[in-house]
Amino acid sequence: MIKAFGNSPKLRILDYLLDYKLNDFTKKEIIEALGMSKITFYKYFKDLEDLGLVIPSRKIGRATLYRINLENPMVKLLIEYEMQLSLQIAEREAQKMKKVMEVT
Repeated sequence: MIKAFGNSPKLRILDYLLDYKLNDFTKKEIIEALGMSKITFYKYFKDLEDLGLVIPSRKIGRATLYRINLENPMVKLLIEYEMQLSLQIAEREAQKMKKVMEVT
């Protein structure tokens, strides 16, 4: 999705959480995984929470863990889009390989 829509902080956070749909993470873990500054992360993460795209999943001690909200209609659309985009890329690569095989 980053390749298709650009490298915005919100999209980077969503893309990461979509890649690990079944996992939950602390904010610190997400920041470190993305190599994003805390200021940038906190600026955009609240919007994702407010939209219901990201939800708290559990607490461990004082740390709250978050995950992508698989029940959110926008998240469902993003997952479907990501799947269609992947299929399109795979088809394009298959066509390239087919042309290479025809040449040799």
